[in-house]
Amino acid sequence: MLYIIGLGLGDEKDITLRGLEAVQKSQKVFIEAYTSLLSFGISSDGLSTLKEMYNLLQEKLYGKSITVADREMVEEKADDILLEATSSDVAFLVVGDPFGATTHTDLVVRAKKLGVDVKVVHNASVMNAIGVCGLQLYRYGETVSLPFFTDTWRPDSFYEKIQRNRKLGLHTLCLLDIRVKEPSLESLCSYRGKKQYEPPRFMAVSVAIEQLLEVEQMRGENAYTEDTTCVGFARLGSEDQLVVAGSMKQLLEVDFGLPLHCLVIVGDTHPVEEEMLDFYKLAKNQGQA
Repeated sequence: MLYIIGLGLGDEKDITLRGLEAVQKSQKVFIEAYTSLLSFGISSDGLSTLKEMYNLLQEKLYGKSITVADREMVEEKADDILLEATSSDVAFLVVGDPFGATTHTDLVVRAKKLGVDVKVVHNASVMNAIGVCGLQLYRYGETVSLPFFTDTWRPDSFYEKIQRNRKLGLHTLCLLDIRVKEPSLESLCSYRGKKQYEPPRFMAVSVAIEQLLEVEQMRGENAYTEDTTCVGFARLGSEDQLVVAGSMKQLLEVDFGLPLHCLVIVGDTHPVEEEMLDFYKLAKNQGQA
């Protein structure tokens, strides 16, 4: 049996009782560590070591040895995980909800093709936790992902999606880039030696807005401006989560602190949404939730 278990967003206590029971009866436990991270695993230097983070999980609550499944393991060695699940119970832990990333859907498909039984234990994810700001979830359009720009790669495919959402008066959730254990350019170009990795990077709200405005300046189709109202979020689901509403220009100046961050571009609003959103506007109380 393969259990795919959502951990929620904050810390090790956010796992459900059903999920905890599945972990404790599994012979092998993996945790996916590249599409998202629990807030308590992130420190001021970007990331506490994954080993330390998951040792905490083992010691504090789960009582199981946990294997960190990075991008390479999940995308290239998933069959090894599934092979173990053919003869024993295997738990695959996912921050947020199991179906918050397409990688996990692919894992389910591959498991079913191999005849492995799959049970899913759901949990909270960023997709519904953003409701804390008062914008109604059914008034959101297509979600977009914002990757880090580089000197030679500045994709803007998200622009049309935001534009379509705004024409329909819908809000847009922007998921911000997370880069953990990414191979360095030098190691990708080398045929020998140990693979080297870039330091962890987590996109901040300010970087996201800078990139959005750069694309708008380049495209010039007025999908949004520096005066467009947005909501910035940091560490959703944790005790010190931060929610701040304001214009893009205003949010550029806000220090959202430690990751993870995300951003919502606000569409047309209902009076009830406006009333709730008002609690998080900069002029009120700097948006602390």
